[in-house]
Amino acid sequence: MTLTPIAAAVAGAALRRTPLTLALLAAMTSLAAGADPAPASAAAEEGQPAADTQKLEAVTVTARRREESLKDVPVAVTAFGAGALESLNIKNLGDLQSQVPNLTIYAARGSNSTITTFIRGVGQADPLWGVDPGVGIYLDDVYVARPQGALLDVFDTQRIEILRGPQGTLYGKNTIGGAVKYVSRPLGTRAEGSASLAFGSYGQMDAKGSVGGASSDGQFRARLALATLNRDGYGKNLTDGSDVSNQKTKAGRLSLGFHPNGQPFNLQFSTDKTYDESNMRGFQRLDVNKFDPAKTPPGDSRYDIASGMPNSNRTETGGSALTLNWNVDPQWSAKFIAAHRSNDTSTGIDFDGLPSKIADVLAIYQDTQDSAEAQLAFDGASSSGVMGVYVFNGDAGGKVSNNFFNLSFGTTNGKVHTRGKAVYADWSWRLAQGFSVSAGLRYTKESKRAVVLNQAFSDATFSKPIATLADFDKTREVSNTSPKVSLDYKLSSSTSLYASASRGFKSGGFNIRANTAAVPISSKPFEDEVLDSIEGGAKMLLDGGRLELNTAVFHNKYKNVQLSVFTSYTQANGTPGFFGDFTNAGRATVDGVELEFAWRPSSSWTLSGNVSALHARYDEYLDKGVNVADQKKFTNAPKFQAAFNLENRMALGGGTLRSRVGVSYRTKVYPTTDLSEAIAQDAYALLNAGLIWERDERLSFSLQGSNLTNKAYRTDGYNIAALGVLTGFYGAPRTFSLGVNYKF
Repeated sequence: MTLTPIAAAVAGAALRRTPLTLALLAAMTSLAAGADPAPASAAAEEGQPAADTQKLEAVTVTARRREESLKDVPVAVTAFGAGALESLNIKNLGDLQSQVPNLTIYAARGSNSTITTFIRGVGQADPLWGVDPGVGIYLDDVYVARPQGALLDVFDTQRIEILRGPQGTLYGKNTIGGAVKYVSRPLGTRAEGSASLAFGSYGQMDAKGSVGGASSDGQFRARLALATLNRDGYGKNLTDGSDVSNQKTKAGRLSLGFHPNGQPFNLQFSTDKTYDESNMRGFQRLDVNKFDPAKTPPGDSRYDIASGMPNSNRTETGGSALTLNWNVDPQWSAKFIAAHRSNDTSTGIDFDGLPSKIADVLAIYQDTQDSAEAQLAFDGASSSGVMGVYVFNGDAGGKVSNNFFNLSFGTTNGKVHTRGKAVYADWSWRLAQGFSVSAGLRYTKESKRAVVLNQAFSDATFSKPIATLADFDKTREVSNTSPKVSLDYKLSSSTSLYASASRGFKSGGFNIRANTAAVPISSKPFEDEVLDSIEGGAKMLLDGGRLELNTAVFHNKYKNVQLSVFTSYTQANGTPGFFGDFTNAGRATVDGVELEFAWRPSSSWTLSGNVSALHARYDEYLDKGVNVADQKKFTNAPKFQAAFNLENRMALGGGTLRSRVGVSYRTKVYPTTDLSEAIAQDAYALLNAGLIWERDERLSFSLQGSNLTNKAYRTDGYNIAALGVLTGFYGAPRTFSLGVNYKF
């Protein structure tokens, strides 16, 4: 097959990396659509009944632990099916940021695969094992407890759901901000699969493949998915010429199923593994480090560093799950999930980015978790619901070795043992005249034991301790009750209204970086976060199913906000010292409004997007007993953000061309708790575009472009005056990729 003239021209533009070319081509291609719209489907051409392609596709979600239509579920949830993920060029969870209202999600400072997630201003940016995330990540209904390795790559995916607001009743602890659910492709009854290749900027070379099938009687089923994702660095380590901010990832997932004929149960086993050997993340020094003997000025590159540390990171993460489904009778069903997951991560962080030993850190994270959940679900004529029991045992720990100025050597060392149990129920009753009421409750009991040994050493071998900074073994036991109640009213067949009140909580713990020798109270535990939310919303499917509008308005009261900060003290010799601390700031209020929309005025055109506003402020922020709330701001909580996507389908060259132009915008963001203006990112917009040409249902070619204006935007940074460190971490530059996908 030969490329069409338009495809060839676009490919040439991509290779020249001309700014805005892709967006302009996509727009110009779209303008021609009205004269030659794509056929509704191959079935229509053959005279078979065809679906109404002007209507928006129905989306099924499991936000309430049972399958429901997105337009009917009284929850603020955004869902992306496999087709939408491909069209929007979603390569990993971080690419969802602009597509979901009030979502901030990106790679952490130390590693490409460690996730930082905030929803509606609530989350956690500290990846250390002493603190839990504020947004839950779920892989096929299994909770992923730690952020290392949780920035999941998208391959062989059926759907991704983002639940906004506290999910304490059905999902439990650490979903105080919301939850992200990654749902892989299910086991099928026939042989099928896919293979894709993508080549692009910075030496990108990605390969993904999947294959599934079943025995002739359908009782035994299997599916295997593999991915290898490779890209050269956005920058270089100028010391040795090696790449930084590159990608070198391999991932695989295997699923096996037993579905006995004539029996009301089935059994499924799945296992997954990811190896990420990407190098350090690059960053830009924003000022001269006062401790640098050479007084090296900041460079022009957003990614180049000159580290004297070994440039190698490693993450190995994976797990297995066994799921039993049992259809007890036409109304009752049961489900049992037992799972094990583990992670081993080694991350080098050269805070100063210079050859000198100013602030060189090696962080090793190791964790394992075992969980079991039993659910009993009911779906009747007048009510439906789910109840369950959940058990979690997790061990997370590691060792962080700090070399400051090649004079001060210390380690953060220890482990946190978490044991938790929960029981929950959530029920909905369909009342007369279109009303439904739902009520849920979850009771959690948790024990956390922190074993900490932080020491100072004589030299960089970290073999001869000279002082003990913290040595304690403490246990903290807490319980929490998280209720939820909601009222749903079907105003008409096309419009549903809902109102809800709910609670979520995030587990407290101990400061693993404690320095009790200098500040004895630093081993004191920090408390659970609690968030109470009142929310109202509307879900509308109008214009004969061609216009979808989902809105939400919420008011959150947020208590015991957990913050990672630096605490200063005076050392015995009179010089200043500091250590990483953890504290409960106090109370806060978060208000917001969200709108999601999709409009398909014809079978050729679709306009979709979202708009959201957030007003997050502290009511109380105690600093040494003084309320300084009026001086503080929320991190990772832009006041306004929006995204718009214009898509077109048209017949071209014997196939169908799908073109897309998308723009996203967000206002100023403070990524760090010190609220550094140097690190804060001012308002910015990103422009993306893509072309996908489908010869038929099996074969397609794509050209995708991201950040077409090559906008420089910071996602995170470090501001540590005691070490002379002021750095900024940036999002990806302008990139293009050409891909081919074949389904069989």
